[in-house]
Amino acid sequence: MKIAIVDDEQDMRQSISQWLALSGFETQTFASAEEALKAIGADWPGVVVTDVKMPGMDGMAFLKRLMGVDSGLPVILITGHGDVPMAVEAMRIGAYDFLEKPFNPDRMTELAKRASQQRRLTLDNRALRRELSDGTVLMRKLIGTSSVMERLREDILDLGQADGHVLIVGETGTGKTLVAHALHAVGPRAGKSFVTTSCAAHDEATLAAMLFGPVGEDQDKPLVEQARGGTLVLEDIESLPGPLQARLLTTINEQGTPAETRIVAICNAPEPEMCEASLRPDLFYRLAAMRIDLPPLRQRGEDILTLFTRFGEQFGEEYGTEAPQVTAQEAAQLLQAPWPGNVRQLINIAERAILQQRRGSGSIASLLMADNAEIAPQQIGEGKPLKEYVEAFERMLIDNTMRRHRGSISNVMDELCLPRRTLNEKMAKYGLSRSDYL
Repeated sequence: MKIAIVDDEQDMRQSISQWLALSGFETQTFASAEEALKAIGADWPGVVVTDVKMPGMDGMAFLKRLMGVDSGLPVILITGHGDVPMAVEAMRIGAYDFLEKPFNPDRMTELAKRASQQRRLTLDNRALRRELSDGTVLMRKLIGTSSVMERLREDILDLGQADGHVLIVGETGTGKTLVAHALHAVGPRAGKSFVTTSCAAHDEATLAAMLFGPVGEDQDKPLVEQARGGTLVLEDIESLPGPLQARLLTTINEQGTPAETRIVAICNAPEPEMCEASLRPDLFYRLAAMRIDLPPLRQRGEDILTLFTRFGEQFGEEYGTEAPQVTAQEAAQLLQAPWPGNVRQLINIAERAILQQRRGSGSIASLLMADNAEIAPQQIGEGKPLKEYVEAFERMLIDNTMRRHRGSISNVMDELCLPRRTLNEKMAKYGLSRSDYL
């Protein structure tokens, strides 16, 4: 994280810079506020430390300009003795904190660390909000080339442009909330309100007040008002109490067509029939006029290996270790696993596999056995034809090798001992393109 140091006195700039650099910060110094403003814009990845009394634009004017550029930018002011009232005013304008001269360098380091943590959180949240409002990014998160995933992406694009309410049904861990975000982001409501709550997280009275009001003086508007013009996502819709189902139906009926606020209901029941049984029929059929059924991971074939590889690479980078190379036997075990926790469970196993790899012990098979110890053999289901296992492993092997060599066809040919024509044919068969790896 960067620290911008703004002070017209060179000795002060250098001493602060040297001290913070020793504390692990990347420092950048400026002799004036005007000079600093040329370099510091919105989403600048750091913290500003500035003196108050400077020729030209002083620290208070500088602070106001910075708050206009980015109100979430932490600014630490250095004030002279007796300037406390001015420092209080600076805090009101938006300053993160202030230091009174002469200040303790350790105190500055402590403030800089806390301000940096806040800045990192602010930027991460902004990036997440941008990501959740970008339909293209969200659709790329729905990884997989299986027919069920291709159909899911098509359904999202089609229903995203429609205006009716939607019911999303699927087992736990299949990505229902991600699909709800994608539906909002690819349609005409993108950029408008996106409000979500869980019907299972609150008692009836609290949920009623949250959804429909009235709310307390210190609370926001009811969720149906917050979501007006946008999308209201109701997770765990099967847990919505009967009286609130009636109120929700009334709210839907009062909107007319087209709906002012789109309702996306997420059902987390293990069986699709349980969702219909838990809702009053008139509400169910209003919500299920448009329906998306998410496939469980065990039905997604070679997507399992693709997902395991992707998450393994991500955790490998995070933990600073190489992702383990999946053997043919391990690939078969991954494809045969029942995956009761679906993609969420796969992510957990991929992370634990990386941690095992870092320690130099354990195996993917042991992780799968530990995760599925309570599942009876008859629940695992039938195996797949040998041809499907072979093709899934072959695709994963070519994909991993192409990634490792960054699309170098000659290196992949050498490692896999394949002639170019055979490699090209197999890449075409599995939908792999060299341009994806460059």
